[in-house]
Amino acid sequence: MTPIRNKKVEGIIAEIIDQYAYADKSDRPWIIGFSGGKDSTVLLTLVWIALQRIRKDLPFPYQLRRPVYIVCNDTMVENPIISNYVDDVLSKISEEARNQDLPIFVKKTIPKLEETFWINVIGKGYPVPNNAFRWCTDKLKIRPTSNFLLEQIDEKGEAIVLLGTRYEESVARERSMRKHEVTGNRLSKHNSTANTYVYAPIKDMFLEEVWYIINAVPSPWGFDNSILFKIYSDASADDYECPTVVVNKEHSSCGQSRFGCWTCTVVKNDKSMTALVSNGQNWMQPLLDFRNRLVENRNLTENRSETRRNGQEAIREDGSYNGNYTSHYRYQILKDLLLVQKEIQKERPHITLINNQELIAIQVTWNRDGIFDFSVGELYKEIFNKDISTNNIKTLDDTERRILRDVCKEEPSYYHLIDNLIALQETKTLMISKYGLHNDVEKRIENFVNENEL
Repeated sequence: MTPIRNKKVEGIIAEIIDQYAYADKSDRPWIIGFSGGKDSTVLLTLVWIALQRIRKDLPFPYQLRRPVYIVCNDTMVENPIISNYVDDVLSKISEEARNQDLPIFVKKTIPKLEETFWINVIGKGYPVPNNAFRWCTDKLKIRPTSNFLLEQIDEKGEAIVLLGTRYEESVARERSMRKHEVTGNRLSKHNSTANTYVYAPIKDMFLEEVWYIINAVPSPWGFDNSILFKIYSDASADDYECPTVVVNKEHSSCGQSRFGCWTCTVVKNDKSMTALVSNGQNWMQPLLDFRNRLVENRNLTENRSETRRNGQEAIREDGSYNGNYTSHYRYQILKDLLLVQKEIQKERPHITLINNQELIAIQVTWNRDGIFDFSVGELYKEIFNKDISTNNIKTLDDTERRILRDVCKEEPSYYHLIDNLIALQETKTLMISKYGLHNDVEKRIENFVNENEL
């Protein structure tokens, strides 16, 4: 273990050792939120070095009894470059934790199927997020990680979350951090989860010190940190660079870009993805164009319904609509997305923008909403010339549909009703239970009666 020639960094490592082995005698698990970015990478680096020193220097009673969970949340719409990088890093972390006999365990969390970005936007018709309606953070990030955190609390009674947040990031971030701190205490109460404490070891670090560790301190899990540096550098717009402590001539500057979902519509312009395209990642241009179309078409009245999903009226003062997306626009987004996926896969065949489970769940959601005019399966086959792999869902074959159509020849409307009811039954087999099927069937029959009351 090479000593770090920086008193401040050595002080932070000493503090982490003290907190892990001496100040807290319990075995409350430590949970590190790991995004793969610069701050979470530095936090894990210092914790890892601390654990190495505990194993080497401390007597048996203080050995590594406390588990450290590296929790990485995958929103399923992450920037593909970052997503691939993080997968490689997590694999190396798991391997080296075993090799070095450290109590470090990787856990990857994802949103529930019914809460993914595409299920909400294409399936349910949620308008894409903006600052006034930022539903994505809770559904895609907070809930999945919180569920894992609650599991640990149920098992151990309490847990400690380690954050890579720093005062220097922004005035708002410093204000939020200090609001929950207790003077003289390293741990502060979690602002939303009971029996949970927060520990922020690198809160006083400056950006230059963060980059110093990434560039000058070898990764204790044996990964090449220059890859991360290069990603930040490529994703930095010309007007958004930061100086850094250089350790060789290649480290002239680095980016402070923030990475997130490639679909992010909360920001006005996606500077990091734009910069990546400008710096040679031309294959990402279709992603950027698609993301920009989501922003441009968000508030067009022809794409919005006159009601929200709860039935509440959503008509602006000027008479334009402000409800959830229409069924036609949902279908158009899906078609656009699949075409972009097909284009991307010509150069990056391993990248999937929307998976089969989501595609099937979208059809389930459409059927539950009474939308039977659009078929996800037919659209997929039209674009990719193959069927969606549905595994456990059984659908009517052509012969069965012909027989049903012949039986209802004199009353075609009944054929459509029966076909819709069968679709509801078939798609519900994808769910954990058939909860809601009875109401869905009743609703479809009631609509049929109302349509044929003349």
